[in-house]
Amino acid sequence: MTPPDRSGRRSNVSLEERALNIRRKALRMGEIQGQGYIGQALGIADVLAATYFHALEYRPDDPEWEGRDRFLLSIGHYAIALYAALMEAGVLPEEEIETYGMDDSRMPMSGMASYTPGMEITGGSLGHGLGIAVGMAMGLRRKGNPALVYNLMSDGELGEGSTWEAVMSAVQWKLDNLICIVDFNNQQADGPTRDALAVAAEPPKWEAFGWHAQEVDGNDMDAVVAALDAARALAEPKPRVIICNTTMCKGVDFLERREITHFVRVEPDEWSKALAVLEEGKPQ
Repeated sequence: MTPPDRSGRRSNVSLEERALNIRRKALRMGEIQGQGYIGQALGIADVLAATYFHALEYRPDDPEWEGRDRFLLSIGHYAIALYAALMEAGVLPEEEIETYGMDDSRMPMSGMASYTPGMEITGGSLGHGLGIAVGMAMGLRRKGNPALVYNLMSDGELGEGSTWEAVMSAVQWKLDNLICIVDFNNQQADGPTRDALAVAAEPPKWEAFGWHAQEVDGNDMDAVVAALDAARALAEPKPRVIICNTTMCKGVDFLERREITHFVRVEPDEWSKALAVLEEGKPQ
């Protein structure tokens, strides 16, 4: 497989530093609004860093480049995390960070493709991202475009019937250009995911449908990179899924310990404290 085009990117920045920068930017945006799905942003930062700065092929100055890999954010409320990654990638200017969630901003609190460069779909009503990814993957194949489609979805979406319809469709069409990434943080608005419908081990479910499945610690950078490499290099004509077990609010210990983290409450004086904690734990 042709390696990603990294022209114009800062190759001397480690993936761990990228993840730290994504967390910083997300916290800064959260502080501007005084709220946001910051627990998810902190938890998924490692996966986003590995995906954008190791796996994805794209051109920061040309988000509509036809040869780009497509990254779909099925979970629209994770937009704060993706904006941070897009800023770190140079797709969005960091100067716009102060506009997050404001009127006329290109960064609304829930992701919308019509507003934001690099935002491929409008996520939100959960359970639709993988179906859209299947359609995109089929379309790219029919056009002879070798680009890959990545779909980031939440563990809560595993309880949606439309997700499993998409799972079956991807196998039917042997979509080996489709990589699904599941953020399994075991948190939903109503409580732990495993208290809802996702009560069994995930890889065997996906494998039973015909997918190539991996499960990793989503906050272990080496593990995420290895899983992405394995998914991209797989020779079998089948779709691939990576289940990433992540910790909500990762990197900010006092937030990690909160009982409710799906929409974690951050007091006004805690944003600066959270940033300070990140600095203490930054890679050397």
